[in-house]
Amino acid sequence: MGLALAAALGSVQLGVSVALVEIFLGFFAGNAFQFSTTPWIDFLAGTGSVVLTFLAGAEIDPDALRANWRESLIIGFFSFLTPALGAFAAAYWILGWSLQGSQIAGVALSTTSVAVVYAVMVESGRNETPLGKIILAACFITDLGTVVALGLLFAHYDRWLAVFAVVTGASIWAAPRFARWLFRTVANRVSEPEIKFVLLLLFGLGGLAGVAGSEAVLPAYLIGLALAREFLKNRVLMHRMRAITFSLLTPFYFLKAGSYVSARALREGILLIGAFFLVKMIAKAAGVYPWTRKFRFEQKTAIYTTLLMATGLTFGTISALFGLTHGYIDQTQYTVLVTVVILSAFVPTLIAEKFFQPDEEPETNAAEARGTRAQVEEVR
Repeated sequence: MGLALAAALGSVQLGVSVALVEIFLGFFAGNAFQFSTTPWIDFLAGTGSVVLTFLAGAEIDPDALRANWRESLIIGFFSFLTPALGAFAAAYWILGWSLQGSQIAGVALSTTSVAVVYAVMVESGRNETPLGKIILAACFITDLGTVVALGLLFAHYDRWLAVFAVVTGASIWAAPRFARWLFRTVANRVSEPEIKFVLLLLFGLGGLAGVAGSEAVLPAYLIGLALAREFLKNRVLMHRMRAITFSLLTPFYFLKAGSYVSARALREGILLIGAFFLVKMIAKAAGVYPWTRKFRFEQKTAIYTTLLMATGLTFGTISALFGLTHGYIDQTQYTVLVTVVILSAFVPTLIAEKFFQPDEEPETNAAEARGTRAQVEEVR
């Protein structure tokens, strides 16, 4: 917890994401002091990745997703597909990685960081604009592709996977209806029954995902989206879950992720890191920029959108750590992927904010987005 506190203080002073600082401190502790995890740290770290994924899904505004579905779906889909294929091709056919290791590389480098983009949108005030809503909804589509790919590529296709799919589908349908009654009936109790209900869903579906050979982050993200409207109405509950997650759970996850990064592998793989970073940036640009222009985004706005969609952090590290802990990639490959993910959180964001601040909003769906914003304000 000392490292977690230091990371929180450091992120405030430096003005960067606390997750980045936690990964760096984990890297420092792992290489300087041979920091290693214990079973209880592994449990908290695993829980942190699942709950954080749930919160990412719960942050998505369903009305904004519906209002801008065409732009968000197409931009988000190609933001996932082109870097996933590009990174896979580079790892498999050029570098000679194993099939599963190349799949991990493709998934890890396909992501867009909802956390980074959301922070940028809030700080700039664009989260309530048509452009901001399109970008945030597109981030959801991209990361949905990531978690679905991670869940399906490494699942065991047997009867347990069918059971998992049916139970997950039923939970997505039933959870909002039960949550609506529960939140209205037992809200604001000291025993926090609302949070216990969410954790029951996440642990239950996560356990079933493990039996099915899938990944717990897949149902967590889908349940988060299913409950997003209820959390939009209960912002205090969202803040309480954030407090638990970011104070206790995610620090152990990101510290653990950083501790697995090898300084020696980092030095030896510097050229590989640069190559993968270029592959991700070029593939993201090829997948996103042409569509933003097709949807009549002004050029500066199109470049700004493309750069933000090229960011990565949370799901990239989750995917890479999944590959390492399951033996699909080794520590050197893990170090390369996590370093590229961290660079993609910094570099595109800095360039976008410094040189490509949009002068105007895109014309597409502006009226619908304004109507959505009015509806959201009424709900709030």
